[in-house]
Amino acid sequence: MRVLKHLGQRYVQHVNRTYRRGGMLWEGRFRSCLAQSERYVLARYRYIELNPHRAGMASHPRQYRWSSYRINAEGKASDLIAPHDQCA
Repeated sequence: MRVLKHLGQRYVQHVNRTYRRGGMLWEGRFRSCLAQSERYVLARYRYIELNPHRAGMASHPRQYRWSSYRINAEGKASDLIAPHDQCA
């Protein structure tokens, strides 16, 4: 276990030197904040769900296998996705 820890530390040091940065490797990469309005949240939903279509990965958002479009836009039932109060 100590070997893996040492290897990980050395790798982070290498990346920091190479890219002239400091800190942990994934520091600051994933940040989140509460959306300030329902309008903003719905705009983000649309952006995310239309991306596969815009990228040419599907001819319609409902055809992208991993999309929540069918649940959010068409009202399909899902055991995995629960709508937020604002969007229900």
